[in-house]
Amino acid sequence: MDRDEQAIRSLISTWMEATAAGDLPRVLELMADDVVFLGPGRPPMRGRKDYAAAAKAIQGRVEGAADIQEIRVFGDWAYCWNQLTVTIHPAGGGAPNRRSGPVLSILRKQPDRRWVMFRDANMVSPANGK
Repeated sequence: MDRDEQAIRSLISTWMEATAAGDLPRVLELMADDVVFLGPGRPPMRGRKDYAAAAKAIQGRVEGAADIQEIRVFGDWAYCWNQLTVTIHPAGGGAPNRRSGPVLSILRKQPDRRWVMFRDANMVSPANGK
């Protein structure tokens, strides 16, 4: 595994850990200023501000796991395909909300050689059709 692939794996791991810890500022550091998130049934989330607003609207603790299927690097650009599983534990109790599905992300290497999320197409939906 080369250095860039390892750095991208580390970015995904850090993203998941920071999300579980509720560390939104750390998650925001992992994305480009002009990041775009695409998902079914909702308009694109454009930029860190939209992502932060959506993250703050979640009323509960978020845990997740990303099973990386493929990473390909092309100079200062890369893509990562993973199978994502997310569980949201409601703050007030109640049954957790589990979602899973494929995610295809485009990453960009910054001038400081750090990889960041640039575009993300997330097909996560309720697990088991629920």
